Amino acid sequence: MAMINRRHAALGIAAAGLAACGRGSRPNAADTAPTGSLGWAIGGEWRIDAARDEWRHPLQTLLFWGLEGDMTVLEVLPGLGWYTSILAPYLAANGGRLIAAGFDPDASSLAQRETLAAWQSRFSHDRELYGDIQQTAVRERGAAPLAPANSVDLAIIANSVHTLMAGGIAERVFRDVLAALKPGGAFGVEQHRAASTGLQDPLAGTGYVQEAYVRALAQEAGFEFVAASDVNANPRDTRDHPFGVWTLPPTYRTSPLGRPDDPSFDTAPYEAIGESDRMTLKFRKPSGAAARAPIPESAP
Repeated sequence: MAMINRRHAALGIAAAGLAACGRGSRPNAADTAPTGSLGWAIGGEWRIDAARDEWRHPLQTLLFWGLEGDMTVLEVLPGLGWYTSILAPYLAANGGRLIAAGFDPDASSLAQRETLAAWQSRFSHDRELYGDIQQTAVRERGAAPLAPANSVDLAIIANSVHTLMAGGIAERVFRDVLAALKPGGAFGVEQHRAASTGLQDPLAGTGYVQEAYVRALAQEAGFEFVAASDVNANPRDTRDHPFGVWTLPPTYRTSPLGRPDDPSFDTAPYEAIGESDRMTLKFRKPSGAAARAPIPESAP
């Protein structure tokens, strides 16, 4: 795939093209955006669940975080690959590099192992489109680098801080992201946002996390706060749902985890709310910061 050198021009054209298309016209974005541009990647027919763009605003979010095509990008816990399906083609077309730090292949959770297998099945075959994605792991126990020290321009984690908290490894992973970033490199965080009042559940059992808690995690790891955006805010989200954030779309959980679905549960009120209210934050590794080696741990 040919390299696109004029990344700033391509980004500007992509932003203008998608803005003109509007919310309901996203599938046509690839027809107007130059091949290799961010708009082209977002409009690609290979995308995963692109209808969620209405709530997740990938163009605005990635531009806010400072993505450029020739960067080395670290995606932490990519899940099934919603952002991977944008990042990988865009970076591959522009001489960039994607490192995906997925679930631990030896994780105790069957769901996490199955998610990792599904991600690998999707993204390990079409190298012409996705490029050569480097795979690392967020280890459940112990520690290993997420990427070589001081090698990453931009790291992102989208809607997975609560997963790190549930595993008791959020502090360690934030430190490991800092170590991977180049001095001055950026760390973008998207996360379901809890109300600012009350105490934060350290295990984040509802999937919601207070913004102040995430900022504190980053600060304690050594990051500098840069900016916050309301691009993914949803004021209709009351956050008091019976099955946590998973009551809302796209999951529509109707019963407690591990129990059969309840066909009598009315999902209409949650469909009306839409996807969760989310914080969108940007942090930076201080310019003078040196990488620290991962600290071995015997347990999360």
